[in-house]
Amino acid sequence: MNPGGAVAVAPTSARVDAWMWAVRLYKTRSAATAACRAGHVRVNGERAKAAQPVHAGDEIRMRADGFERTVIVRRLLVKRVGAVVAADCLDDLTPPPPPREEVVVVAQRDRGAGRPTKRDRRDLDKLLGR
Repeated sequence: MNPGGAVAVAPTSARVDAWMWAVRLYKTRSAATAACRAGHVRVNGERAKAAQPVHAGDEIRMRADGFERTVIVRRLLVKRVGAVVAADCLDDLTPPPPPREEVVVVAQRDRGAGRPTKRDRRDLDKLLGR
C-alpha cells in the first residue's frame, strides 16, 4: 500500500509519445511528439498521433536517425526509467544493420585532376567489373 492508503494500479494504456520517451526510443518527449506529427510512427500498421493509446502487445514502427525500428510493447510506462528497466519493457524486432564491409567502394578522383585518361577509364571499368 502507498502511504495515502491507495493501491497502485498498473496503467492499461499510455500515450504513444510518452511511452516511446519513457523507454528511451527518443531523447525528449517533444521529439517523440514531433515524430508522430511527421508521420514517422505507426502503431499496428496505422499512422499514429501523439495522444494515441498503446497497450501491451502493440507493434510500434518508428523511423529515427535514418533507419526504421520495430518494437513490441511488453509493459506500459508513463515515467522515464533507466536503460536496464526500459529494455525489459519492449521487444526489439529491428534487424541488425549491415556490416560496414558490405559498403560499396566508390572510385573517386582528386579534385582538379581533369578528365580521366584512357588508362584511368580502363582501371575504373575493371574496378566496377565491366
